[in-house]
Amino acid sequence: MNKGEIWLVDIPESGGHEQQGARPVVLISELEANIAMIIPCTSNMKALRFPHVLELEPNKKNGLSSFSVALIFQLRAIDKKRLIKKIGTIDSDQLITVDETIKSMLKLN
Repeated sequence: MNKGEIWLVDIPESGGHEQQGARPVVLISELEANIAMIIPCTSNMKALRFPHVLELEPNKKNGLSSFSVALIFQLRAIDKKRLIKKIGTIDSDQLITVDETIKSMLKLN
């Protein structure tokens, strides 16, 4: 697994506003103890109204079937057993945007 890969993941229901169910995610980091840091995606383009998001246009490289929004503000850790299959990879410029957004969001710059 590599940073920037897009995986299909099953996110369990939490009862809150977090994304859930089978959906694409952007892999950010593979951690110890079978944990992965991911950014969930949604096909609901209304999510572009939120700060800390990234629009992803479907293409052969990323494997997405529809326009999607990476919800960077919902960065979370999940058990790697929830990763179903790799479907693609985001572009390097998009990965730079993700990194910069995370740093800004967490006030790391």
